[in-house]
Amino acid sequence: MTYDAKLAARVRRVLPPTDHIAEQHMFGGLVFLLDGKMICGVTHDDLMVRVGRDAYAAALTRRHTRPMDFTGRPLSGFIYVAPAGSRTEAAVATWVREACAFVATLPAGKPRPRRPPRLKRGRVPR
Repeated sequence: MTYDAKLAARVRRVLPPTDHIAEQHMFGGLVFLLDGKMICGVTHDDLMVRVGRDAYAAALTRRHTRPMDFTGRPLSGFIYVAPAGSRTEAAVATWVREACAFVATLPAGKPRPRRPPRLKRGRVPR
């Protein structure tokens, strides 16, 4: 997993101070979650931002942005911001504020049921 540690530090500094934010390694980088929902992340030297489907087209008209195409297909509602667009704390703060505002509008997620552990062949559970 490679990501720009300095960019991740800028994101941490501008995130709102709350116990509801967590970090998780995902997408080959680091993502930041609000109540379990992705806000933004850092992969390689790009900032990933969740803008939502309604703001997606407008976000792509801004400088230094492109579709998030992690799987080879653009993921609607998520964008990449190139290093030139996330060099300053102020620039990162603008994106993080917008992402937090969008994620705050999302409904609470349902807890996922845990799957029972898989048994290996030939073993009898105790």
